[in-house]
Amino acid sequence: MNEFTWKDVVNALSLANMSLGLFSIFCSFCKKCSCASWMVLVSFLLDMAIGSVTRHLNICSRSGTELNDFAVFTTFGLASALLLGVDGPLNGLLAIMYVLAVSFRLCFYSTGIPFTYKGLPCPYASCILASTSLLTKGNTFILSCMASLMILFMMDQSYYPHDEILESESWKKMVYLGGVIMLFLCPFSIAAFYCLTWSLSYIFFPDALWGKAACLRPWY
Repeated sequence: MNEFTWKDVVNALSLANMSLGLFSIFCSFCKKCSCASWMVLVSFLLDMAIGSVTRHLNICSRSGTELNDFAVFTTFGLASALLLGVDGPLNGLLAIMYVLAVSFRLCFYSTGIPFTYKGLPCPYASCILASTSLLTKGNTFILSCMASLMILFMMDQSYYPHDEILESESWKKMVYLGGVIMLFLCPFSIAAFYCLTWSLSYIFFPDALWGKAACLRPWY
């Protein structure tokens, strides 16, 4: 396939990611928090696949980048914030703060250091929020506490390694494959626990577990 065709494939994946986010928003409005959370978790895996394909094929497109950023904002910003519910003014305010945190991070957080993020990547924050929603059956208080923590992590100045799981060691690829299997073949609670453990390990052990492959690569 030529470069133009591969760009179309990547753009189609970004549109699929955005569609999952829009469906998640619809489910949140319909009070189907389990379905809404599940779609966010699927988007979490799809976003990793999009990044891997883009880097592997060295696809660079301004329109594709903007489309992917908009998909990330829709799914990991709006859809994830609506998992909190908007039944009261406090929840609504926290949802707005969450969306603003994602927007601020996407627009202004750039390290200039190869293979490094500044602040927790929003897909991981959304993964933790969606997993918590599934495990607690949408408990508003717990979700609000977790969302507040995720906002702090996203706005933090700490550095996190690039999560190039599909281009790294074999065991990391198995972690990704395990996530796919869990989400599509296991009960929501087991899949949520798996994704929550995965994301928390990235937060608390970023270099020890997830940064080795990045450190071994040459810096140009």
